[in-house]
Formats: sequence, structure tokens, C-alpha cells
Amino acid sequence: MKRGILLIYFLLITLLAGAQSYAEIGIFGGGSYYLGDLNPGRQFLLTKPALGGFVRHNFNERLAVKGSLHYGTLHGDDAVSKVNTARNLNFTSHITDISGTFEFNFFEYFIGSLRHYVTPYMYGGASVFFFNPKATYNGTTYQLHDLGTEGQGSAVYPDRKPYKRTGFAVPFGIGIKYSLNNFIGMSLDWRMNKTFSDYIDDVSKTYYLDLRSISAGEADAHEIASDPTLSHSTGMQRGDSKGNDWYSYIGASVSVRVNYLKRTRCLNIYY
Repeated sequence: MKRGILLIYFLLITLLAGAQSYAEIGIFGGGSYYLGDLNPGRQFLLTKPALGGFVRHNFNERLAVKGSLHYGTLHGDDAVSKVNTARNLNFTSHITDISGTFEFNFFEYFIGSLRHYVTPYMYGGASVFFFNPKATYNGTTYQLHDLGTEGQGSAVYPDRKPYKRTGFAVPFGIGIKYSLNNFIGMSLDWRMNKTFSDYIDDVSKTYYLDLRSISAGEADAHEIASDPTLSHSTGMQRGDSKGNDWYSYIGASVSVRVNYLKRTRCLNIYY
């Protein structure tokens, strides 16, 4: 076991020896969108503005690790996706995402190189995110989590517990990096996030109230948010619990190179 650890250690030392090691600080701007019960498969539908910031450490010309913070908006609407217009549900949620990812450059690349100034790359990692779905019906906005729209915590479905508004996801994506000059680089990338929650849109399982005999004027906030059409009965399908929700970012980043302890070799600029 100790020999294996030592072997891995020496391999890493060999890999990193003489490598171009530096950091970057950057900003991201683009869009965010969602895939789930209200939009099962149309990429980029209802994309909303997103922004963020990040720090990246480049171990060498191929490998890097990045920590990032993103803030965006997710939106879904049956009236737009046309998946289930009879359901007529919608939601909007701001989402804050903190992630750490490992990156692999397909070609040798570093900011400031005249030869290795562009490369496609791929990445993957882990993230934690925070969300809070809301819906608007007839000009009124409802906080969906607190209403228990699918009977969370009710006597009808006592096994359904309120969902958490904090979740974990597996981010992964592809992109392309380009060195603009000796100190500034940019990238374009598309990042997808596979979550472990089916409630980003507040939709997952079945209806739990029979509201077919209630008129629109008699329905309270809880009933309207659960079934805005007032046309479903207990146990009818409201969502698809077989798959969890996804969210994605697409956009551009600009970063500034920060050298470590002035270790960068001048010759590397022409490397």
C-alpha cells in the first residue's frame, strides 16, 4: 500500500515538474435554463440571464481545477413547452450554485503562449445549489415550497416529506479556451448539472386534492398553486418522479492570469 502511494506521488511529481503552473481569476456571463417535468427535453428553452465568478489553478498545460460561483434564474411553463397544457403549471426560481470541477485540455494550452493558445476542453466535478420555486397565476405569485402542493406533510400522503431547497448536483461540460494575450484568456462553454432533486420545479408525483367541484373564486392560495385548472382529482399524475431535474449554463468567461511566486519561465511564452 505504501509503495503504491509513493509510486503515485512520484508520478505526480514527474508530471508537474517544469510545468506551467499558474492561477486565473475570472468572471462568467451567459444564460441558465432548466430541464424537468415542465420541460422534459427542449434544450435552451426559456433561457434566462446568468452570471458568476471563478478561480482556476492550472497544474500544467493539460490539467486544471476550478472553483466557481454561479447565479441564475430557471423558468418552466406548460403553456410554453406545450408538454401538458391541461396541467397549466409554471415556476420560476433563482438558483445559486457553488461548484468545484477538474478540467482536461485536449491540446496543450496556457495563457500567453504563441503556439498553444487554443484548445477544446472538458470538465466534471461536484456542486451544491440553492433554489426556491415560485409560481404566478392571475397576477399573484405564490411561494410553492411552503404550500406543500403535492401533499407534503398532509394526512393524505403522510410519507411525503417537505423537500429541501438545498441540493447536490454533478456538473459536467465542454468548451473551448483561447489566449487573448500574455495575461488574459477567454472561454466558451456549455455546462450541464445532473441533480438529485425532482422538486426544482415543485412538480414530481401526483395531485392530492380533488378540486373539480370548487370554483375559481372559492379556491385558496394552496389549492390554486396545487392545481390552477381545478380539474384534477386525488392520485392523478402531476409529474414524473422517475427522473430528477437538470439545470444548465451556457456562456462566455474572461480571466486574468496570476503567476505563482514569479516562477513562470519567459521562454514559455513562445512555447
